[in-house]
Amino acid sequence: MFMLKSLFGKIWSDNNNLELIQLPAGSLYLVRPGDVKGARECIYRDALATIRRTSTPHHYQLVITRAIPAGSAQVLDGDEPNEELSFLIDEALQFHSSTFDGQPTFVWRDYSAGAEDRMQFVVDAQKVNAVTRSIFEVTYLQCAWERKTGRSHEEATDDDLERLKYTGDDAVGVGVAGAAAKEPAEAAKDAPTTPTKAPAPPASATLTPRASRPAAPTESLQSITGTPEPRIVLTATADLYLYDQASGLFMRQEKNVQAKVAEAGRFLYWMVVDGASAPWLSQAVDSRMNMNFSQENLSAVWNYFDADRRVFSWLLRFGEAAAYQAFQEHFSHLLWETLNEEAWGKASAVDKQYVEQAYEQDVSMTAADADEEAGAAASRRALLSPRHTAALSSDEESADEVEAELDPMDEDDEEDVHDDEPPAPVQPADDGQVNSQLAVGYKFDRSFVVRGDKIGVFKHTDDDRLEFATSINHVRTPQGKAFAPGRVMLHEQDSAMVLMDPQNQHSLYRMDLEYGKVVEEWKVHDDVPVTNILPNTKTAQMTADKTLIGTSRNGIFRIDPRLDGQKLVDSQFKLYTSKNDFSAAATDEHGRLAVASNKGDLRLFDKIGKNAKTALPALGDPILGVDVSADGRWVVATCRTYLLLIDTLINDGRYAGSLGFDRAFPADARPLPRRLQLRPHHVAYMESEVQFTPAHFNVGSGGETSIVTSTGNYVVSWSFSAVKKGNPYAYVLKRYQGTVVRDEYTYGSDQSIVVAFENDVQLAHRAQLHKPTRASLAPGAAPRTSTSRAPRRITRA
Repeated sequence: MFMLKSLFGKIWSDNNNLELIQLPAGSLYLVRPGDVKGARECIYRDALATIRRTSTPHHYQLVITRAIPAGSAQVLDGDEPNEELSFLIDEALQFHSSTFDGQPTFVWRDYSAGAEDRMQFVVDAQKVNAVTRSIFEVTYLQCAWERKTGRSHEEATDDDLERLKYTGDDAVGVGVAGAAAKEPAEAAKDAPTTPTKAPAPPASATLTPRASRPAAPTESLQSITGTPEPRIVLTATADLYLYDQASGLFMRQEKNVQAKVAEAGRFLYWMVVDGASAPWLSQAVDSRMNMNFSQENLSAVWNYFDADRRVFSWLLRFGEAAAYQAFQEHFSHLLWETLNEEAWGKASAVDKQYVEQAYEQDVSMTAADADEEAGAAASRRALLSPRHTAALSSDEESADEVEAELDPMDEDDEEDVHDDEPPAPVQPADDGQVNSQLAVGYKFDRSFVVRGDKIGVFKHTDDDRLEFATSINHVRTPQGKAFAPGRVMLHEQDSAMVLMDPQNQHSLYRMDLEYGKVVEEWKVHDDVPVTNILPNTKTAQMTADKTLIGTSRNGIFRIDPRLDGQKLVDSQFKLYTSKNDFSAAATDEHGRLAVASNKGDLRLFDKIGKNAKTALPALGDPILGVDVSADGRWVVATCRTYLLLIDTLINDGRYAGSLGFDRAFPADARPLPRRLQLRPHHVAYMESEVQFTPAHFNVGSGGETSIVTSTGNYVVSWSFSAVKKGNPYAYVLKRYQGTVVRDEYTYGSDQSIVVAFENDVQLAHRAQLHKPTRASLAPGAAPRTSTSRAPRRITRA
């Protein structure tokens, strides 16, 4: 979850709250290594561990309280041990984390007993997650530091706390060094009186241990820009956080760092984050940063790749809304300039508004969605339960609330992730080729995968699996020339497949799937290359429709194979004089057309041969794929690092209620673009840049309910209903062994997904996809652990 402000602030903020933090479930044992009666004695079978204030400044207690189950009568017996034991928090306790029989444990000296005796609190890991345990330990160190120095814990650095950790023989995994501890007797002498009754336990909090860091940058802005006085175009002050995989939280690295963006060339920008003593990071400004903005949390989060291509996730937390707003707007302008190679000032006011809205993750809802979203927001707030956050006053909540509902990442929420992939189907012998294209049948339960000049045919079995059926080898033109299809499209009720030869863009080829052979060549036009083909309507391949739609870089046209000679229909051909560089297109059930470009813009047509009814400006990233919902209401466009979801419904003006395919949007009421991204700290587990494959809605199941895409080894699916209600992070995913090439839902299902890997084909099920947790993002892999390396200085020019 997001740690947008040090949660220690929540723990310490209320001076009237005696209890700072609590472990609500565990057992207490006394360990006597030299006792002949037995080395371990249970003191409390069910207990709570609490860190509590005392009446003396900078003095705190570790308090263990026997838990009484609700509804149980407390037994008062002279032989019953005290209901509460307390220990003054001091270096002398040698407090540290450990394990016992695989259970997380905290151990400390019992200085009221023998010199070798230890107290052992075994935590119930089913009820207390790793995050809360980490916070408990760090809070203990803060208290110990206050007692040792007589100063506020806020003055303690990470290294100060590291030096307080215990490194004795029985300390496990928490390397601790420190000054010599006080003698036990001296520590006991200072112990304040123990209260007789513990107040009600407070809400638990969440925090993180010290996060691992990438190598400090060795280049300065001077060396990057090649000038002794770089032109700084953006400066901001914020607190800097780094995501720690071991704890699943962001950890504050330094307060009040300076984030600077300098001009490194024409429409090229470079960002450096400077600390008080040395820079923290240095990187180019581009879309690979996977920048996420959140106005609600006043944060900017992004990915950073070090020299070894390890992925990290940094976070800037702004203290005021005005500072956040200024950074978000200016940074998005610079990113737009980088992608479009054009000055922001030249964009129209309407286009500027569209772009700025696209970069704001906290999207506002339309009136139709407002009531649903209000309920969803209330449900999400309810998820901020005591185990996620410390108790917040109403005036703190707006600034400090952690987005637990969007990204809990807690062990309690991590379900068991099993290897439930179906058996791999039989594959053709390795021929040095990889799978490149996928076509999923609508009429019949067949899927087709292109591999070089071969096409693998896979049957969908009754038990919902894929079974290799046959291979169509040596794809050739009717003249006998072999080629590797660049694009394929099922046609005529799945009885035929239309193929494109990358070496001949002026013709298409019709393969008869019954015979597995190319039987026709369709010469489209001598002067118009075909760069893409698509069906007349979203489900036209289920009909006997013979015609289809083609696009070139600057043209859109209908293709009719029944025509003599060239197959392009002249009356339904529109050639645009500007260099549109069309890259992808899709139709809805009525044949309305969405066409995207490598420039990143999107055009909506009611029919081909005419001008677009709606033209939406480019964010700058090339659009790799596009899909349209059956009714035309929604369009999803795929860019490298995000999906762009657009509602085409016109809400205002004389054409309110119409779609942007049929009528033009009012100039001042363009649709609100919603960017669907992976959270940058999820990407840190993936260990690779985000490179989405073309995303698709599920088809033919009574309405779209989800969107599926992939990146690297992961299949990712968004809940469409949740996204429409304003949650852009409502995705589930699954990691596979191979790189995913294409994926698409089977017709009529919102669960079965055909996944083509480079060397495999499988049928996945959406139920097998999991919400993002450490277990689902990196199954079987150990997270990067924390380090205590100080950042290296760089030599400034």
